[in-house]
Amino acid sequence: MDKPQKHTWLFEISSKSNVLDFKFKEIWQYRDLLMLFVRRDVVTLYKQTVLGPLWYLIQPLLTSVIFTLVFNGIADIQTGTVNAFLFNLAGITIWNYFAECLKATSDTFKKNENIFGKVYFPRVIMPLSITVSNLLKFGIQILIFTAFYIFFASQGKAGDLSPFLLLLPLIVLIMGLLGLGLGMIISSMVTKYRDLTFLVQFGIQLMMYVSAVMYPMAIVTKKLPSYVSWIVEYNPLARVIESFRYMVFQQGEFSLQYIFITLGISIVVFLFGLIIFNKTERNFIDTV
Repeated sequence: MDKPQKHTWLFEISSKSNVLDFKFKEIWQYRDLLMLFVRRDVVTLYKQTVLGPLWYLIQPLLTSVIFTLVFNGIADIQTGTVNAFLFNLAGITIWNYFAECLKATSDTFKKNENIFGKVYFPRVIMPLSITVSNLLKFGIQILIFTAFYIFFASQGKAGDLSPFLLLLPLIVLIMGLLGLGLGMIISSMVTKYRDLTFLVQFGIQLMMYVSAVMYPMAIVTKKLPSYVSWIVEYNPLARVIESFRYMVFQQGEFSLQYIFITLGISIVVFLFGLIIFNKTERNFIDTV
């Protein structure tokens, strides 16, 4: 009598798994689906809008104008030899990538409950696709910043480029990992506490004001008391934004040590968010 053949399964879907199983191999196996979601996000985001991709340009430019009028005009915050508008545009450009990643990934389970309930794939593919697709928006805004940089550089109001500009991909990676990690944590919490969705936008705005987006780090200790200034000084986002400004203006503070410490923090936040996200995906359909 023939012995029954032992089946070797390509995938095994189970609600029981190791907490520290990050499923990186499975994510790689679904890379084609990841790229399909990225293409969907890019194509459909502004498909039925009047201005389309021009929103990528209008938002940072208008925000920079407002910050220049309020913080540099009324509050009289000095930006050295760098034009105030260009100074603010630099901070907003790098900040927007983090903010968009955080905002778009913080409601992943709720927005995609229909597709999650019908077909299996690694759920983390969805927030990953958002983070990758946001690179297009960031790339367009970097081009706009470059155009204004060249214009003000011709007038001697743009500072000097630093050799550390080669570390820009690392800066982008840090902001992406932080936005993705925090977004996955919040998304996992939203499955049980719906009102957290309303706090995300407010939280992002509050974080922007303590992340040195519209002012240099040098004035923090001068104008703020010590019991407040430490929030900005130890804020990894503020360090990243200040480092980016140093890369393009050679003004402000820069430290390779801070960059690599911030990179370590961003990796820890991402992995922690991935653990919580993977744990939540097992039973989120019962609570969403």
